[in-house]
Amino acid sequence: MTTLPVKLQEYLDDFETITDRAERTEYLIEIANRFHTVRVPSTVATQPYDLAHYVAECESDVYVWAVDNPDDTLKYYFDVLNPQGLSAMAMCVVLDETCSHIPLAQIASIPTDIVFTLFGKQISMGKGRGLMGVVRKAQGEALQRLKG
Repeated sequence: MTTLPVKLQEYLDDFETITDRAERTEYLIEIANRFHTVRVPSTVATQPYDLAHYVAECESDVYVWAVDNPDDTLKYYFDVLNPQGLSAMAMCVVLDETCSHIPLAQIASIPTDIVFTLFGKQISMGKGRGLMGVVRKAQGEALQRLKG
């Protein structure tokens, strides 16, 4: 069994200790504020983006790219076209910070239900589905390369 990426497990452990909804929201906003660090550079993609990178399930108009690194890992980039999509932005930051530069098998084995640990069980069905779609898109990039 493949273990979760270490940094992702640390995030999950941190969020499991947060029981106050306002505190969780504040922490997620802090994470979303780092979105500029994972936004896709023009050297990777420019608008209008190729729909192959679009996360159809997410209402925040999220796009995901994975660039191959020389060590057979990936560097993830994202864009969230909805300026109100703070949850999507936070999910993108978490995915980049925990999945870029790690073995592909670890990315491929990440369960999509991490969304509920990060965002809480009270998350709406639509938002949960969209955020799980972002995770699946990142996984899909790793799986594609693993299948060769």
